[in-house]
Amino acid sequence: MAYLIPTFDLWGIALSFAIGCLTIYLLLDLAKRVRSADRGIAQLWWGGGAIASGTGLWAVHFLIMHARGLSIPIGYAAPMTFVSWLCAVGAAAIVLSVAMHGALSKVRLIGSAVVLGIVLSIVHHTAMAAIELAPGVSWDGPSITLALLIGIAMSAVGLMGIEKLSRRSGILAVFVQIAVSIGTSAGIAVMGWLAMSAAKVPADAICFSVMALDGGHASDLTMITVPLLLVCTLLSSITYGWLDKRRTLLAGSLEHVNARLNSANDELRQRAMLDPLTGLPNRLLFEDRLAQALLRADRAKKSVRGLREKLAVLFIDIDSFKPVNDSFGHAAGDDVIRQVAQRLREEARHEDTVSRVGSDQFLVLMEGANSSNDCVALAMRIIEAAKVPFRIAERKIQISVSIGVVVYPDHGEPTKLLAQADAAMQVAKRAGRGTYAMFESHMHKDVADQLDLINDLRQAIELSQLELYYQPKIDGKRHVICGVEALLRWHHPVRGMVSPALFIPIAERFGFINAVGAWVIEDACRQMEAWSKDGLQMRVAINLSVHQLREADLVSRIESALERHGVKSSHLLCEITETVAMQDITATQRTLDGLGKIGVYLSIDDFGTGYSSLSYLRQLPARQLKIDRSFINDLDTSDDAKAVVDGVVRLAHALGLRVVAEGVETASQRDILLSLGCDELQGYFFAHPMSATKLLAWTHGHKPKGTVDFAQSLMHRSITA
Repeated sequence: MAYLIPTFDLWGIALSFAIGCLTIYLLLDLAKRVRSADRGIAQLWWGGGAIASGTGLWAVHFLIMHARGLSIPIGYAAPMTFVSWLCAVGAAAIVLSVAMHGALSKVRLIGSAVVLGIVLSIVHHTAMAAIELAPGVSWDGPSITLALLIGIAMSAVGLMGIEKLSRRSGILAVFVQIAVSIGTSAGIAVMGWLAMSAAKVPADAICFSVMALDGGHASDLTMITVPLLLVCTLLSSITYGWLDKRRTLLAGSLEHVNARLNSANDELRQRAMLDPLTGLPNRLLFEDRLAQALLRADRAKKSVRGLREKLAVLFIDIDSFKPVNDSFGHAAGDDVIRQVAQRLREEARHEDTVSRVGSDQFLVLMEGANSSNDCVALAMRIIEAAKVPFRIAERKIQISVSIGVVVYPDHGEPTKLLAQADAAMQVAKRAGRGTYAMFESHMHKDVADQLDLINDLRQAIELSQLELYYQPKIDGKRHVICGVEALLRWHHPVRGMVSPALFIPIAERFGFINAVGAWVIEDACRQMEAWSKDGLQMRVAINLSVHQLREADLVSRIESALERHGVKSSHLLCEITETVAMQDITATQRTLDGLGKIGVYLSIDDFGTGYSSLSYLRQLPARQLKIDRSFINDLDTSDDAKAVVDGVVRLAHALGLRVVAEGVETASQRDILLSLGCDELQGYFFAHPMSATKLLAWTHGHKPKGTVDFAQSLMHRSITA
């Protein structure tokens, strides 16, 4: 039988190969997209990618078939052409499904390659079937078989390329992707060519679909639209990949930042739980561990072990520690505290908690004691260890400690253990110091009274029982009021007016001083705002404790309070005692620098009672020195006191500081201080502390007889330095 001799369109063959390379490159790129962690995104890329790349595969077969043209007019039946395209889309879907499901085993690789090769063969045969010829095409079996084997081999190469590229990135991966695309496309072209060669068309064949889809027009349309579709899809895939990589990098950066923030927060929380001088747990951490220990003890009560083992708290106070600071300086005092902390660690057991809760006070939590004798034995070891002289800067310093011991559940109550241990320690001090005392029932009265006071103090703020009184400061040259000091008062509903000398130490000892201090800051700013509305611009001094100076957010809280009440920062003066300033130099310097930056005035209170380094004092951003009242008391009877005050005034003026004398009670004291050049005076001689209402009434003329007036600057909404 005679057969038609095919024609060859080299341009069509070249274009078919180029589209094949682009299609395979796109498939390899889409294989990365369908592996997205987002299942919805992966399925979207799988569906859209299968359609785009499947169209490319169908176009390769169609253009090869058209390039090996026949000498008779031909056309394509639409239904079978659609089936051919659908098979090509299915082949692409198979490839992307394999890529979506991860690593390939050998069995899975071979099985997928066989299925894919068969589907590609079906694509070609259904495309040929779309040309409805009579008589029909004769097929060459060996060529068809060879084409099928090449299709399977080419499919295996492509799938292995996907597997390789999934483990590579960078420029090398791009070269591998190009190489796989070229090789696989060449395999598809050879497969298509062999399949076409296997088709023998009789010389007298007639095409019944010639009036359907015109072959020439279909070829032209395919050459234009398919590359455009492939390029757009590829650009979309590449762009998405770039954006996804950027998002991943950003997420990784954010995760890294979050990790660092979490680490920093953990470190801050850890620092907030530790004493900065000794590294021991502070009161907050001690109370947490005590609460956990009490829970464990309560759970174990019914067990045999729980009946035998006890829990104890030891309250340790260094006897007469102030003379150490006064005689040898605060640096030496800090060394002693650190060495005491080290000896406590050595004497306590590994499972015990040793904590520093005050300048010279420590707590020890002892769990698992078999009897009270174990607790006493620990107290005795600590007392003996403290007696060994401390060597500080080639000096030997001798100290002693007093210890109060309370044992739970023998005679200690869970909610009162710290107060009971404190009461026992006070008994040890009264017994001569350098000893210990076990808590006993007769001490309950003092403990109960102290606990009542603590509980009442906690509620004093909410119940509006706290009030600030204000004591005027007198300008030494102009003899007018130039400011006031805020002094805390507690109006107890039963006890009456409670002295600050009583409740402030308790607030410091039991960790409530920061809440009280925060209230003072807020109320002082509120009062300055209220006075301002009445035409009085008043500079107010408040006192800061060492505990407040250790608060990391003290500066920001003061700044917020000033802004909230519309108060100038220069109208607030913060006073810290010389002892506090030297107790924790690092915390003091950091906080005072922060307060100075926001414009708050600073004053060193009780100057002369500590052991300041003048070089350190010169570095503090203070505006004032306040001479301790102990020197003022003896000023008119002691030449030494007068000499000290004279020296302090000269020193302060040399450093550019104003000098304030507190505790002025007589005209003689006033005259001497003025003769020495003291800048400001404060004391009962001029005015007792008074409520804000009485102070405002003074500005309106209702003042004590014989007292001074306010500076005009205070009454004209401005204030001088």
